[in-house]
Amino acid sequence: MSLTSTAERVSPQTQPALKICVVDDDPSMSELLRTTVEHMGYVTLATTSPQEALSYIHAGKCHVVLSDVTMPEMDGISFLEEALRVDPGVQVILITAAYSIDGAIEAIRRGAYDYLCKPLDQARLRKTLDELSELQLQRKRIRELETQMLEDLDFHGIVGKSPLMLEVFDLVRKVAKHYTNVLVTGPTGSGKELVAKAIHKISPVADHRFVVCNCSALVDTLLESQLFGHVRGAFTGATDTRPGFFEYASGGTVFLDEIGEISLPLQSKLLRFLQNREIQRVGSPEVRQVNVRLIAATNKDLHSEALAGRFREDLYYRLNSIEIRVPELTRRLEDVPVLIQYFLKKYNEAYSKHVLGVSRRAQGVLLQHSWPGNVRELENVISSACMMTTGEFIDVADLPENVQKPGPSRESSNVWLPLPLDEVRRQHIERVLEMCHGNRVRASQLLGIGRTSLYRFLKRTHPPNQHATT
Repeated sequence: MSLTSTAERVSPQTQPALKICVVDDDPSMSELLRTTVEHMGYVTLATTSPQEALSYIHAGKCHVVLSDVTMPEMDGISFLEEALRVDPGVQVILITAAYSIDGAIEAIRRGAYDYLCKPLDQARLRKTLDELSELQLQRKRIRELETQMLEDLDFHGIVGKSPLMLEVFDLVRKVAKHYTNVLVTGPTGSGKELVAKAIHKISPVADHRFVVCNCSALVDTLLESQLFGHVRGAFTGATDTRPGFFEYASGGTVFLDEIGEISLPLQSKLLRFLQNREIQRVGSPEVRQVNVRLIAATNKDLHSEALAGRFREDLYYRLNSIEIRVPELTRRLEDVPVLIQYFLKKYNEAYSKHVLGVSRRAQGVLLQHSWPGNVRELENVISSACMMTTGEFIDVADLPENVQKPGPSRESSNVWLPLPLDEVRRQHIERVLEMCHGNRVRASQLLGIGRTSLYRFLKRTHPPNQHATT
């Protein structure tokens, strides 16, 4: 076994950034190839052991490997697969005395950069190494441009370049100057709170408080106390008088997350506050005037909830004077590469890592995932992969298992079966009636048809006494 380095013999001014490892079980061939590559101006490591070459790849000591195909310890194809598993960004050039077109095609298909025959054509080898050197420089420039692009695409903590997100950014800019109430809607994990923070940051009250309240995390009595405050002795455990969020944030902004989860009685009190900007602490008759802006967020369709009687319609219209819809991640897949770079930068700093990017096959897997958890799920995936990977690039094996292999629920959700229009209509009406607890008036409003038309349809498709609520 031999190991030779020429870093000290090649001047830093002329030394290309590309570092090359030569692996051949024949020491004389290994040394000859090392000398040949050295004369081309590249820093070169040489070894007779494929395992040692893999350790160099793992340690980041080489970017390119020239490997013999026929070796007793490990054949060239097996070495190629193992090298790409260790570092998906490494480039492997296989060398063989038994060259064939089929062998070359198979090697390239498995991920080899080139497949050369012995004796080596030095002009072709030089051309190949020069191409790889230029490719590395291009990738470095691309990473620098991506870093600059991230700074340009960062809109107050939100990253996106898709038309849908650019529309959101534009609406946020317009709304922030004038809003009093804003409703932010979108699926879970899409970034509704980030939108709310961006609105506050560029609003005239940016130097005042921004207070967040998760309405789904508190029971009614505690939520009322958190929002409106309480006086000492108002309830068991109220040992002192405390202002609520509306009072505490006076002059600033209150963000109510998951507002669709609050009860109808508390909705009435919230409506009174929105109408008069007045609050009463729990247990106190005193009315206090507050000047606060309100941003509410929900992953529910509040209009449907209002028609179904689960949300006050007058409160919905009061909140919905301005609505900003945050799209789900699957509707803006062009943002996925940018978000990946953003999260890589974040977690490289958090974990003291130096992950440069995601391999092409891993990117393909990420783009095909259904992302039910939206941007929050993507962040968790990159955080986990950044922590687990041992190379410079995240590969498929570093991703969570559910992302690598989508479950059957995703596959079954894509199954489409043809149905008669009458059956589609019947199933849809059934679902709307169920959502409205059988209330035909609300169901007909939601369906956009007259009550008589709904009655006529139910008479044809249902026996008497079904869905009798009016």
